[in-house]
Amino acid sequence: MANQEVSSMLAMAAALLLVAVATFPAGVHSIGVCNGVLGNNLPSPADVVKLYRAKGISAMRIYAPESNVLRALSGTGIGLLMDVANEDISAFASTPSVAAAWVKANVKPYPGVSFRYIAVGNEVTDADAQKNILPAMKNLNGALAAAGLSGIKVSTSLRFDVVTDTFPPSSGVFADDDYMVPIAEYLESTGAPLLANVYPYFAYVDDTTDIHLDYATFQPGTTVTDDGNGLTYTSLFDAMVDSIYAALEDAGTPGVKVVVSETGWPSSGSFAATVQNARTYNQNLINHVGKGTPKRSGPLESYIFAMFNENLKTGDETERHFGLFNPDKSPAYTLSF
Repeated sequence: MANQEVSSMLAMAAALLLVAVATFPAGVHSIGVCNGVLGNNLPSPADVVKLYRAKGISAMRIYAPESNVLRALSGTGIGLLMDVANEDISAFASTPSVAAAWVKANVKPYPGVSFRYIAVGNEVTDADAQKNILPAMKNLNGALAAAGLSGIKVSTSLRFDVVTDTFPPSSGVFADDDYMVPIAEYLESTGAPLLANVYPYFAYVDDTTDIHLDYATFQPGTTVTDDGNGLTYTSLFDAMVDSIYAALEDAGTPGVKVVVSETGWPSSGSFAATVQNARTYNQNLINHVGKGTPKRSGPLESYIFAMFNENLKTGDETERHFGLFNPDKSPAYTLSF
């Protein structure tokens, strides 16, 4: 009888373990998905959040405060990266009360939302506008602290080309030290990460001679050794991220961590934009980021762009085909989170 009870308890424990593994696959805590809204046929915010939860997606990025999204996220535990729109940065920089009013309207009313980061701008490329980012970050941090919300980290989301000399990765430096070094120093002082948009897809299509598809999509076949640090790379994504870490070290801020605020692969619209390549890249990304990079082991928080194909996005045709799901919530292709 005792042996039967022990066997029963062991079986129950094994079953519970299997459930836990099925519900929380390895690395899931490292993956979020960007929730863009540039479409006229997208699901309601409540349905979007239900889909995140059904798929076990534990973090979301939104590009502006969306009250309906914030209400839907309340109490779910889904971590949130939320942007300050680029056009608001100048006012944040010049007028602290503008930042305070933004916090009062868009953060304070949602105590049930798990805010992780606020990005002051996304891919700001205008040199004059870039000068406003750091003072805007400081004013926003002050407003959050005054509201008792200092646990929310403030950063900015950057295009990858803020880093140059990226091959080999150990040679990476910031293209404009006057712009980036003060931001990196401030991030180190606050403990906030640097947010970077990292797209091996664009690097690959711009240089198919030197970059192989397998290297760009985490597949076996290409191995690159960095003579500067002796590390070995089997994926372009890792090499790109580690070049950012090299730039941070060159700036004297090795303590700043990197969060990949966008990455992804289009499933249609141009060269190499196929369902097979998109599935391969994103599935391998999901499986990979829990391990980190050759230079920085451990989970690398990353946000896939994007949740849905957005039919009102402008630019190249590929821009409308980065979605993991169609607007009717059917998968664009099958992924396992």
